This record gives sequence, C-alpha cells and structure tokens, in this order.
Amino acid sequence: MLRPKKIEAVLSVACVPNDLMKRHLKIQILSIVIATPLLAANPFLDAKNDKPVSTNVRGMEWNDEYTNGDIPLTGRMITTRITTMPWGAIFKIEFTDLKSKAERKREIGPLYFIATDDHIYFMNEEDNAAAAKKIAGTDKAPNFEQGDIRAIASGKMEFEEGPYTTTISSKGDECTYLTSHNSGHYTKFVWKKGAGLVEHSSNYGAAKDGFRLMRVNAKG
Repeated sequence: MLRPKKIEAVLSVACVPNDLMKRHLKIQILSIVIATPLLAANPFLDAKNDKPVSTNVRGMEWNDEYTNGDIPLTGRMITTRITTMPWGAIFKIEFTDLKSKAERKREIGPLYFIATDDHIYFMNEEDNAAAAKKIAGTDKAPNFEQGDIRAIASGKMEFEEGPYTTTISSKGDECTYLTSHNSGHYTKFVWKKGAGLVEHSSNYGAAKDGFRLMRVNAKG
C-alpha cells in the first residue's frame, strides 16, 4: 500500500538590489507528492518489529485417557513477526512451557499466519517455515482459499466445507473464528485489537481430547 507524503521545497528566493526595490520578492514553493511504501497493518495481528512477544496463557485441557475430566493448563504464548511484504506480514505463534497434572505432557505445534490489511490467513503447508521464506519474496499476495481465513477486519461470514461449519465474526475490538465438525471436533481462535491472539481452543471428538488456552492479560 502506498501513502502520499507531502514535502515542501523552496525553489528560489530572488534577492532584490536597491535599484529594483519596486519589484516584488518572488518565492516559489513546490509541493512534491512522493509515494512511499507502507506495510499493510492488520487490526488484530500486527507488530512494531520482529522481536518475539511473550505472554502468559492459562486454561483447561482434557483427555479421556490421561486426565480425570478438565484440569488446569498453563504456559506461555510467543508471537513473532518473521517477515514482511508490501502487502502483509507472516507471524509465528508458539505455545511453550505447557504445564498441567496430566500424565502426558501436551504439545501444541507452532502456528503460522499471514496477516493482510483485512484478513488473517492460516498457513497449513508441509513445511511452513520454508513456505514463509518463499512467500516473503513475493510482491503480490497469493490466491488464498476461503477455508484459509482465520479472521476478518469487519463483518461476518459463514460457510460450510463438507461436514465442517465455519463462522467468523468481527464485532467491536474482537474477532472470533469457530469451525466445528458434526462429530464434535472444533477449533476456535479469538483475536483482539492491540493484543493479537487471546484464545486458542481445540477439541477432538466428543471431548475425547482438547484444550482451551486464554491470554492472561488481553489488554496488549
């Protein structure tokens, strides 16, 4: 995206000698409009630089083999802008130091997202890190599928893909993404302006295995 930048420049100032006092001093000002590149900024996922931002998360987890119902789960969420393009930026979100009293330690793999002015897209490549490097060298955004969308800047959208039903709703300073399967599977993301991802939930089957993690301080 290009934003015009106005620069005032003095072209010339005529010094008037004594014998030309009747002549007017002439000053010419030229307004030059220069197109300067401006990185796309998403209201729900943005960063001032590429430094990792870490925050505490807490919630619950459940598993029909390793837990006795829902048990507390805590950890840290690290959000890193890994690259920028003229049309957007790519972020990696990691969940580390996950702790609970479950017999087996929960692992949540890193999530990669592409943020443009008005959408957040989920990357689901075999090697997301390699795909991110390839996308970083592009001047135009790739053609995304509807199923890749994880947030919208405004409005609401609903769609179905096979047995999955997806709803994405942006209201006020939050955007909620929820996709669910008729068997009970679901994935949920909640984004907040100025804070980024504030909730990540996932469930497999009829509460067979899943978790819900929320950012402790969602004020950014």
